[in-house]
Amino acid sequence: MASTDYYELLGVPRTATDAELKKAYRKLARQLHPDANPDDPSAEERFREVALAYEVLSDPERRSQYDRFGADGVDMSGLGDLFGGGLGDLFDAFLGGNPFGGGAGGQRARRGPPPGEDLEAVLDLGFEQAVFGAETEVTVKTAIACDVCQATGAAEGTAPQECPDCGGSGQVRRVRQSILGQMVSAAACGRCQGHGQYLPVPCSNCGGEGRVIENETYTVEIPAGVDTGSTLRLTGRGAVGPRGGGTGDLYVHVRVADHQRFERENNDLVHELHIGFTQAALGTHLSFETLDGVEDLVVPPGTQTGREFRLRERGVPSVQGRGRGDLLIRVFVDVPTKLSDEEAEVLRSYAEMRGEEVAPPDSGFLSKIKSAFR
Repeated sequence: MASTDYYELLGVPRTATDAELKKAYRKLARQLHPDANPDDPSAEERFREVALAYEVLSDPERRSQYDRFGADGVDMSGLGDLFGGGLGDLFDAFLGGNPFGGGAGGQRARRGPPPGEDLEAVLDLGFEQAVFGAETEVTVKTAIACDVCQATGAAEGTAPQECPDCGGSGQVRRVRQSILGQMVSAAACGRCQGHGQYLPVPCSNCGGEGRVIENETYTVEIPAGVDTGSTLRLTGRGAVGPRGGGTGDLYVHVRVADHQRFERENNDLVHELHIGFTQAALGTHLSFETLDGVEDLVVPPGTQTGREFRLRERGVPSVQGRGRGDLLIRVFVDVPTKLSDEEAEVLRSYAEMRGEEVAPPDSGFLSKIKSAFR
């Protein structure tokens, strides 16, 4: 297919408009439709080639990629099944819907019991559980197999029987006339809902569903580094399908509690360290408790508000398992709001030595300042 020119395949020039592309596509799709060519085994493949060409050229971004780099340079992600949404406008135009319920070359209608539903749950984690990972449990209300009928849905002593309406196929075919001749479509059988079997006597415990609703508890392995908004998928831990159908998945949405001392910024941890102005001026040594243990933090003399200390590899591990963030300690120098007479006198002496003007001890000075801002 990569060597086939999409424009030649559709029979249009490289300057074709969207309307010309669609017109050519519809014409060819009618001609090449597998149901219109029951004796031509290659019809389905040619039909798919036309569909792919139209899918690419009808999308402006993919068409630009194709014009510059050819078919090998086109991003095909998201195209999906060519007998799905991309052909919907064609089917609606001349059949009133997708005819491929079971016709030649199309998707088969589902046969047998449907799979169970996917489930969702919210899991609350402690901050350190999220950082280092943990094993915890989540309880959900879900559908499990009925142990009375062993998920068959049939009462004890009975068994499911082949559906007489669809002959056990789970689908009924309908033939309709169209401009292409007879068109065959299929739909799920109304009597057995696509199971292919019906229940002469339903199980009294589950009402013929083959499953019952109960609370189930599952163990969840929490990887290190998850955060609020992370979603874990537990394959096969969703609801059991009716009458022996497959099992859905369980999606666990993580919600992480706040920490008293640390904030999280991506994989870094941040702490606001408040120190006295004398500690900032003269420097100090502090025992600083991280999530991994106590570290010796040296605050050098003259440290100002806003200075940041970085402890490497003391943050949050990458959830992909590649490295670990840092712990950032951001300094805030606290200025005392109340001083004793002795403390004030010491500071005035200090200011005098540095030649700095400060407020006189007269209490009326502060009153004048306050009145100026009223």
